[in-house]
Amino acid sequence: MTNNHLVIMAGGVGSRFWPMSTQDRPKQFIDILGCGRTLIQMTYDRFKGIVPDENIWVVTSEKYGEMVKEQLPMVPAENVLLEPCRRNTAPCIAYVSWRIKAKDPHANMVVSPADHVVLDINEFQRVIRASLEFTEQSDAILTLGMKPNRPETGYGYIQADLSTASARNREVYRVDSFREKPDVATAKRYIQQNNYYWNAGIFIWSVSTIVNAFRVYQPAISDPFEDLLPVYGTEKEQEAINKVYADVQSISVDYAILEKAEEIFVHPAGFGWSDLGTWGSLHERSRRDLYNNALIGENIQTYETNNCIIHCTEEKRVVVQGLDGYIVAEQDDTLLICKLEEEQRIRTFSE
Repeated sequence: MTNNHLVIMAGGVGSRFWPMSTQDRPKQFIDILGCGRTLIQMTYDRFKGIVPDENIWVVTSEKYGEMVKEQLPMVPAENVLLEPCRRNTAPCIAYVSWRIKAKDPHANMVVSPADHVVLDINEFQRVIRASLEFTEQSDAILTLGMKPNRPETGYGYIQADLSTASARNREVYRVDSFREKPDVATAKRYIQQNNYYWNAGIFIWSVSTIVNAFRVYQPAISDPFEDLLPVYGTEKEQEAINKVYADVQSISVDYAILEKAEEIFVHPAGFGWSDLGTWGSLHERSRRDLYNNALIGENIQTYETNNCIIHCTEEKRVVVQGLDGYIVAEQDDTLLICKLEEEQRIRTFSE
C-alpha cells in the first residue's frame, strides 16, 4: 500500500450540467447526486484503504487549484499539480508520472477521472486491488473495461481477446483493439459479440512502465518532463512547468500510448459505473419514483409528471405538474426547464 499512488484528473471544463456546472465551477466540484459530496470527493472516498493520503495526486487547471484544496484538504498541497493550459490526458499523465517518479521510483499508479460515479464500492475496490497487484508484478499497462448493458454510442470501446486469460489474474485479458465511439448499428454489434467493453478511462500501471512507454512512443512529450526532474518538489517547479507545458502536443493517452504499446491488458468489471456525461445519464443512475422521475432535492413535489429529472437542492419548495421527459434544474439565480431529448442545445447557453 505504501507504494500505491492515486492520480485524479480534475482539469476538465465539465459544464454539461448547466446551470449547476459552469466553466468556473465544473461538474467534478459540485454535488450532482444531492448526497452531500461532490464528484471529486466521491472519487477520493472510494480509494480509502487502498491509497494513503500522502500518495494522492490531483492534476487540475490552475484556475481550479484552490477549489481542489478546499474540497480535498487531506491531500498534501504539493500534490495538487496545476496545468497552465489544457493539453488533454497524455501530457497530464506524463507530468504527474515524472513527478511521482521523482518521489517514489517504485510507485504503482491508478489514474482516474474526477467526475465518474461508481455504485458498488466493494466490487470497485476489489477490482482496483487486484489490478494493482497485477501491474506490480509485471510491465503491463492495464485499463478497466465496463461490461456494457446497452448499445451506448457515447463511449469508446475496448475489444478484448477472451480466448486466453492472463496467468497472473484469470480476470485479465489482452486488448485486441480500442474503438472510437460507434454509431448505433455498430454499438449493437459490439453488444452481441460479448468481448467489447466500455472504455472507462481508468488506468493502472507502475510508474516505471508508463514512463518507459512515453520514452519509447512519445519522446517529444517525455523529454520536457524528464528534463525537469531536478526541479520537481521545489519552488521552481510551477514556473518550469508553465514554460514548457503549452509547447507539448495536445493528445489523449489512448492515442499517444495505449494504441501503440504492446503489453496492453483489460480487466472487465461491473461495479455500476457511469461517467455522468449528460442529464440523461444522471436520470438513469438516480433513484426514480413510480413515474420514472428522478428527484434530487429535499422539497420537491410532482403531479401528473413522468420521466423527468428534477434537481433542486437549494432551500426552496418546488412543485411540478404536467411534464413528461423534462429537465428541471436550478442554481443560484438560474432556472432551467428543458426537454431531456434536447439537452444538447443547453450547451449553447452554458458557453
